[in-house]
Amino acid sequence: MQQKAVSYAFYIVKNIQMSSQNNMENLPIDIHYNKLLDWLISRRHCSQQWQSTALTIREKINLAIQDMPPVEEITKLLQGTYINYFHCKKIADLLKSTDSGAKNIFGQYSSQKMKDWQEILKLYEKDGVYLAEAAQLLTRNVNYEIPALKKQIGKCQQIQTEGERKESEYISNAAKLKKEYNDTCKQMGIEGKKIKSELATLVRDMPSVFDKLAKKSKGLEGAVQYYSAFMDFIMNRSDLGASAVPMLRYVQQKGSTTTYEWQTGHKPSQVIESAINIDTADEVDKTADTGDIDWGDIGTGEEVDYAADIDFDISEVSVEGVGIETVDGGEEVGTGGNIDWGTGEVTKSDQSSSKEGVAQGENALSLLDNPKTRNLFVDDLSELECFLAQRLVELGGEGDVLSGSHSQSAPASIQVDVTKVTEMLEAVRAITTELTSVQMHHLMLIRNSPRYVDRLTDTLKQKLQLADKMVFYQKQSVAKRNQALEEQRDLEPKLDVIIQRTKELQKQMQKEISKKYKDRPVNIMGEINTI
Repeated sequence: MQQKAVSYAFYIVKNIQMSSQNNMENLPIDIHYNKLLDWLISRRHCSQQWQSTALTIREKINLAIQDMPPVEEITKLLQGTYINYFHCKKIADLLKSTDSGAKNIFGQYSSQKMKDWQEILKLYEKDGVYLAEAAQLLTRNVNYEIPALKKQIGKCQQIQTEGERKESEYISNAAKLKKEYNDTCKQMGIEGKKIKSELATLVRDMPSVFDKLAKKSKGLEGAVQYYSAFMDFIMNRSDLGASAVPMLRYVQQKGSTTTYEWQTGHKPSQVIESAINIDTADEVDKTADTGDIDWGDIGTGEEVDYAADIDFDISEVSVEGVGIETVDGGEEVGTGGNIDWGTGEVTKSDQSSSKEGVAQGENALSLLDNPKTRNLFVDDLSELECFLAQRLVELGGEGDVLSGSHSQSAPASIQVDVTKVTEMLEAVRAITTELTSVQMHHLMLIRNSPRYVDRLTDTLKQKLQLADKMVFYQKQSVAKRNQALEEQRDLEPKLDVIIQRTKELQKQMQKEISKKYKDRPVNIMGEINTI
């Protein structure tokens, strides 16, 4: 009985040992890819001096691949990634199916190619060199090669994204600058093709423009009479209104005569006008294609938003912003200082050094061309405009000075309704606007200083050049984006190949290590599983 019990106990222990052994054999071996090489060396699967042998093998591989048969599968193996033991093994297997795989009567390969590859395989397998090299290659691919390619592809994608954004900005800036150029030219009353010539034409036509304005001022006679009658009625005088807006009255009656005639009361026997010389000899079409201009490389240096940093609003240039100085030859040019327009208190007794009956210098200018008398004319228009605007407010409210008892004694000439006053006000403002427009402002600056046209031309030209520069940058950005796209297309297949080869190498290493541990499952862990 005791003997049976001992036998049963021995049977149970043996079964437990066998079960434990079976469980141990099925227990997987997990190795982190970064520790794989150290793991192989620590377990003596490869030598610590494997690198010197690997260099010898690498030299032999470089010599062997120089003379390979034109087999498609072998050609694919030799492309893409670093050639390792497993590639060499496949190459040897493929060579066996060619003429190089023929053996002699002693069972040895007769082809030198086959002998070379067999020698390479033996050197790899000795001391487990192939395991160490494959482990190092696996680590290098996961830690360096694949991340570097992904980073480079990401940079290409970023360049493309930035390129699209910049292209949009450049196109927008170019369109904005060209629109501003066209708007400014339109405001100036020119096409903008030959700026100096067009401005010179406008300057020469100014006397006729002044004559038209003088004729238009005759349409304000009703407003002037209304103003005069109103002043006489309010001040209870009969002579006060006749002295109101004298310059406007004079222009209405006689037109924009010479300053000499306005001062002396009779026409000059001779008018000597100062010549206005604007050099347009070398001017070219500003809107013509500028061709291939070297604007530099947008890929180097800091890019500047030219459209945002430069103020081109010439409509806000003040008359006081350009001065006059005399250079050699007596020509007057803009200095950037202040123009002395005088006090504006011009009387008919003011005389110049002109000879009797000869109008020259300032006296030869028409009233609307002479800055001093033109200011008087504008002042009269402003005075009349203010009166009519105030009357319009009074007529629309309860504070009309002609309401109540005053209306019974008011003459019919000042009994004007709101509609008529509005028409008068609009007519006055139309002439004032035309006389003080941006175009007229710049033309007067040119007449006073012909060199000012150069500054004005340079300002407009610079805007057009910046528009061309934006177009150039846009083209450069497109080229840079296309270059990045081509580089990305070249890198993506390389990345796919190296990822595929790395995963294949992982499986091959797991299989080789498993063989050394009685086919226990082996898992190479880490980021290698997420690439």
